[in-house]
Amino acid sequence: MMSFLAPLNLWLLAAPALLLVVWGRQALRRRRDAHRYAARRVLPFRERIASAGDLAFWLCLILALGCLVLALARPHAVVTRVRDAGLDIIVLQDGSTSMRVTDVAPDRWQRSTAWLRTFAETLSWTDQRLALALFAYRPAPQVRLTSDPNAFFFFLEHLGESPPFRLEDDTSWDTNIEEGIFWGIKMLDVDEDLYGRRRSAKVFIVVSDGQAWSGEVEKALELARDRGVRIYVVGVGTTAGGIIPDLPPRRYAPPPEPIHSSLDRPSLRSIAAAGGGRYYELGTQSDQLLALEILSDARQFAPRTGVQEVVEELYWLLLVAAAGFVGLGTLFIADRMQLWWQLAVGLGLLAVLVRLL
Repeated sequence: MMSFLAPLNLWLLAAPALLLVVWGRQALRRRRDAHRYAARRVLPFRERIASAGDLAFWLCLILALGCLVLALARPHAVVTRVRDAGLDIIVLQDGSTSMRVTDVAPDRWQRSTAWLRTFAETLSWTDQRLALALFAYRPAPQVRLTSDPNAFFFFLEHLGESPPFRLEDDTSWDTNIEEGIFWGIKMLDVDEDLYGRRRSAKVFIVVSDGQAWSGEVEKALELARDRGVRIYVVGVGTTAGGIIPDLPPRRYAPPPEPIHSSLDRPSLRSIAAAGGGRYYELGTQSDQLLALEILSDARQFAPRTGVQEVVEELYWLLLVAAAGFVGLGTLFIADRMQLWWQLAVGLGLLAVLVRLL
């Protein structure tokens, strides 16, 4: 329902209403004159006469004036919005050695962290919290659940150009998705112990190539389902794959055999299906669109917390409409005098806008 904070200003609508009546009379008179003119002239072709002509410019000015008067009355509307409990999102980023493969530019690790930045920039951070944990054979938490984007971007900037797990460590060659999911659930438990239970949708986003994944993932998925956690999987890499970088050479040791790594799409899809989420893949669509699809799908399962009535100011929309009418009127300007009228009205609009600010 719309109402006005300054309804006394509505009486000013009499001016544009009167001008509109005058404009209507002029338009009818122009139409009659055009018919008479066409009837008296004999031409070998049909002459087309504009129905409004220069009057179209004045009509736009009258409509712009009406919008200004309505804006001066400070209209506002009460909008009913359904509020949900928000999202708690934990990103489980694969940091195993296979993430160093360069089958996607510049490599899988940097490609996935670039998408994480886009995903974080897409969040509103009002009713959404984000956490980050890395995993190879063992998990490595980075950021607890936070609604502060600066904290998340700080840790993201310091992840570097390669995974923090050393290439020389045997444990970095394992993709233990089970441990990653278990650690994500532990992060939820710790947050609940510190801040109490929050009625939000719980979401895990697993970013991985799925190469050589290990662990009893089914146990972790069952635990996640019991906790109401939906698991989305984002695959990074290609099915053609590439060679994992060699280990640093060791004295008196033969050079290691090259190890090929490719995207394990079937396994990642099965994890997403068992986790109640969906499978996505970097490179199939824009990073921002992929992030929006995940957020849109996850928000559908967020519990509703109630209905809220919000008051929205509408005078900005009327000012934009007035400026639009003035701009439209410039298309019908025929002489210099009308250009001066346009400049005067534009300055008047600017003066009103400055006053409202």
